[in-house]
Amino acid sequence: MRRRWAMVPAVLALVLTGAGTMSAAAAAPQATVCETGWGSMGKSEPGSMAMTGSLTNVRTGRHDCYDRMVIDIPGMTTADPALYWVQYVPGFAHPPSQTGIPVAGGAVIEIEFTAPVDTSRYHVELADPLPGLTFDGYRTFRDAKFGGTYDGGTHLGLGVRAKLPFRVLVLPGRLVVDVAHTW
Repeated sequence: MRRRWAMVPAVLALVLTGAGTMSAAAAAPQATVCETGWGSMGKSEPGSMAMTGSLTNVRTGRHDCYDRMVIDIPGMTTADPALYWVQYVPGFAHPPSQTGIPVAGGAVIEIEFTAPVDTSRYHVELADPLPGLTFDGYRTFRDAKFGGTYDGGTHLGLGVRAKLPFRVLVLPGRLVVDVAHTW
Protein backbone atom coordinates (compact mmCIF):
# COMPACT_ATOMS: atom_id res chain seq x y z
CA MET A 1 0.00 0.00 0.00
CA ARG A 2 2.84 2.37 0.78
CA ARG A 3 4.35 1.85 -2.67
CA ARG A 4 1.15 3.06 -4.35
CA TRP A 5 1.03 6.24 -2.29
CA ALA A 6 4.74 6.82 -2.88
CA MET A 7 4.09 6.99 -6.64
CA VAL A 8 1.25 9.54 -6.38
CA PRO A 9 3.50 12.64 -6.16
CA ALA A 10 5.55 11.48 -9.17
CA VAL A 11 2.46 10.76 -11.28
CA LEU A 12 0.84 14.02 -10.20
CA ALA A 13 3.96 15.98 -11.14
CA LEU A 14 4.05 14.26 -14.56
CA VAL A 15 0.38 15.03 -15.21
CA LEU A 16 0.72 18.67 -14.16
CA THR A 17 3.88 19.16 -16.20
CA GLY A 18 2.25 17.64 -19.27
CA ALA A 19 -0.91 19.70 -18.84
CA GLY A 20 1.13 22.85 -18.44
CA THR A 21 3.04 22.08 -21.61
CA MET A 22 -0.17 21.38 -23.51
CA SER A 23 -1.86 24.61 -22.43
CA ALA A 24 1.26 26.62 -23.23
CA ALA A 25 1.38 25.05 -26.70
CA ALA A 26 -2.32 25.68 -27.22
CA ALA A 27 -1.92 29.32 -26.18
CA ALA A 28 1.01 29.97 -28.57
CA PRO A 29 -0.17 32.37 -31.32
CA GLN A 30 -0.22 31.00 -34.84
CA ALA A 31 1.53 33.07 -37.50
CA THR A 32 -0.87 34.33 -40.19
CA VAL A 33 0.25 33.60 -43.73
CA CYS A 34 -1.06 36.27 -46.09
CA GLU A 35 -1.55 35.77 -49.80
CA THR A 36 0.22 38.58 -51.68
CA GLY A 37 -0.05 37.50 -55.31
CA TRP A 38 -3.04 39.68 -56.20
CA GLY A 39 -1.04 42.47 -57.84
CA SER A 40 -1.96 46.11 -58.19
CA MET A 41 -2.93 46.17 -61.87
CA GLY A 42 -6.49 47.06 -62.85
CA LYS A 43 -9.10 44.34 -62.75
CA SER A 44 -12.32 44.06 -64.72
CA GLU A 45 -15.18 41.67 -65.43
CA PRO A 46 -16.99 41.52 -68.76
CA GLY A 47 -20.32 41.41 -66.98
CA SER A 48 -23.73 42.66 -67.94
CA MET A 49 -24.65 46.18 -68.97
CA ALA A 50 -28.32 45.24 -68.46
CA MET A 51 -27.92 44.23 -64.83
CA THR A 52 -31.16 44.42 -62.86
CA GLY A 53 -29.66 45.00 -59.42
CA SER A 54 -28.98 48.35 -57.77
CA LEU A 55 -26.48 49.47 -55.16
CA THR A 56 -28.21 49.39 -51.78
CA ASN A 57 -25.30 49.60 -49.35
CA VAL A 58 -21.52 49.74 -48.98
CA ARG A 59 -19.86 48.26 -45.91
CA THR A 60 -16.32 47.47 -44.85
CA GLY A 61 -14.48 45.02 -42.64
CA ARG A 62 -11.02 44.35 -41.22
CA HIS A 63 -9.20 41.05 -41.63
CA ASP A 64 -5.75 39.81 -40.60
CA CYS A 65 -4.30 40.24 -44.10
CA TYR A 66 -6.51 42.84 -45.79
CA ASP A 67 -9.27 45.42 -45.46
CA ARG A 68 -12.50 44.57 -47.30
CA MET A 69 -15.16 46.70 -49.02
CA VAL A 70 -18.47 45.00 -49.80
CA ILE A 71 -20.78 46.64 -52.34
CA ASP A 72 -24.29 45.22 -51.92
CA ILE A 73 -26.14 44.80 -55.23
CA PRO A 74 -29.17 42.55 -54.56
CA GLY A 75 -30.27 40.78 -57.72
CA MET A 76 -26.74 40.43 -59.09
CA THR A 77 -25.69 36.83 -59.66
CA THR A 78 -22.33 35.21 -60.33
CA ALA A 79 -23.73 34.04 -63.68
CA ASP A 80 -24.78 37.60 -64.62
CA PRO A 81 -22.55 39.98 -62.63
CA ALA A 82 -22.27 43.70 -63.05
CA LEU A 83 -19.62 44.85 -65.49
CA TYR A 84 -16.85 46.38 -63.36
CA TRP A 85 -13.47 48.13 -63.54
CA VAL A 86 -11.30 48.51 -60.45
CA GLN A 87 -7.97 50.30 -60.76
CA TYR A 88 -5.54 52.71 -59.14
CA VAL A 89 -5.94 56.24 -60.49
CA PRO A 90 -3.79 59.35 -60.01
CA GLY A 91 -6.88 61.32 -58.94
CA PHE A 92 -10.58 60.64 -58.50
CA ALA A 93 -13.12 62.66 -60.48
CA HIS A 94 -16.80 62.80 -61.45
CA PRO A 95 -16.75 61.22 -64.96
CA PRO A 96 -18.71 63.64 -67.15
CA SER A 97 -17.44 66.89 -65.65
CA GLN A 98 -13.96 65.60 -64.62
CA THR A 99 -14.43 67.66 -61.45
CA GLY A 100 -11.87 66.39 -58.97
CA ILE A 101 -13.11 64.75 -55.79
CA PRO A 102 -10.50 64.67 -53.01
CA VAL A 103 -9.99 61.23 -51.46
CA ALA A 104 -7.63 60.89 -48.48
CA GLY A 105 -4.82 58.35 -48.58
CA GLY A 106 -1.49 57.64 -50.25
CA ALA A 107 -3.26 56.07 -53.26
CA VAL A 108 -6.78 55.98 -54.70
CA ILE A 109 -8.65 53.02 -56.16
CA GLU A 110 -11.52 53.84 -58.51
CA ILE A 111 -14.35 51.31 -58.45
CA GLU A 112 -16.81 51.52 -61.32
CA PHE A 113 -19.67 49.07 -61.92
CA THR A 114 -22.86 48.88 -63.98
CA ALA A 115 -25.49 49.14 -61.28
CA PRO A 116 -27.31 52.34 -60.43
CA VAL A 117 -27.78 53.55 -56.86
CA ASP A 118 -31.08 52.66 -55.20
CA THR A 119 -31.62 56.14 -53.73
CA SER A 120 -34.61 54.96 -51.70
CA ARG A 121 -32.26 52.69 -49.68
CA TYR A 122 -28.83 54.31 -50.02
CA HIS A 123 -28.73 58.08 -49.62
CA VAL A 124 -25.56 59.59 -51.03
CA GLU A 125 -24.67 62.77 -52.88
CA LEU A 126 -21.87 63.47 -55.34
CA ALA A 127 -18.45 63.88 -53.66
CA ASP A 128 -19.82 62.88 -50.23
CA PRO A 129 -18.15 60.29 -48.00
CA LEU A 130 -19.95 56.96 -48.30
CA PRO A 131 -22.64 56.80 -45.58
CA GLY A 132 -21.97 54.85 -42.41
CA LEU A 133 -18.27 54.15 -43.05
CA THR A 134 -15.52 55.08 -40.62
CA PHE A 135 -11.96 53.87 -40.95
CA ASP A 136 -10.67 54.12 -37.39
CA GLY A 137 -8.55 51.05 -36.69
CA TYR A 138 -8.17 50.06 -40.34
CA ARG A 139 -4.64 49.26 -41.48
CA THR A 140 -5.16 50.04 -45.18
CA PHE A 141 -8.42 51.96 -45.81
CA ARG A 142 -8.40 55.73 -45.26
CA ASP A 143 -11.43 57.23 -47.07
CA ALA A 144 -14.29 56.44 -49.47
CA LYS A 145 -16.21 58.93 -51.63
CA PHE A 146 -19.14 58.81 -54.04
CA GLY A 147 -18.22 59.80 -57.58
CA GLY A 148 -21.72 59.74 -58.99
CA THR A 149 -23.61 57.63 -61.47
CA TYR A 150 -23.02 58.29 -65.12
CA ASP A 151 -23.92 56.42 -68.32
CA GLY A 152 -25.11 53.35 -66.40
CA GLY A 153 -22.05 53.15 -64.17
CA THR A 154 -21.62 54.03 -60.52
CA HIS A 155 -18.23 55.37 -59.39
CA LEU A 156 -16.67 55.05 -55.93
CA GLY A 157 -13.27 56.34 -54.82
CA LEU A 158 -11.45 54.29 -52.17
CA GLY A 159 -8.50 55.96 -50.43
CA VAL A 160 -5.85 53.54 -49.20
CA ARG A 161 -2.61 53.92 -47.26
CA ALA A 162 -0.38 53.11 -50.27
CA LYS A 163 -0.51 51.36 -53.64
CA LEU A 164 -0.97 47.79 -52.40
CA PRO A 165 -2.16 44.52 -53.97
CA PHE A 166 -5.91 44.08 -54.31
CA ARG A 167 -8.43 41.58 -55.59
CA VAL A 168 -12.05 41.74 -56.69
CA LEU A 169 -14.59 39.00 -55.99
CA VAL A 170 -18.05 38.61 -57.48
CA LEU A 171 -20.40 36.89 -55.05
CA PRO A 172 -24.18 36.51 -55.19
CA GLY A 173 -25.63 39.96 -54.53
CA ARG A 174 -22.32 41.72 -53.92
CA LEU A 175 -19.05 42.92 -55.34
CA VAL A 176 -16.07 42.65 -52.97
CA VAL A 177 -12.78 44.57 -53.06
CA ASP A 178 -9.99 43.36 -50.75
CA VAL A 179 -6.83 45.46 -50.35
CA ALA A 180 -3.84 43.75 -48.74
CA HIS A 181 -2.02 45.31 -45.77
CA THR A 182 1.41 44.57 -47.28
CA TRP A 183 3.10 43.20 -50.35
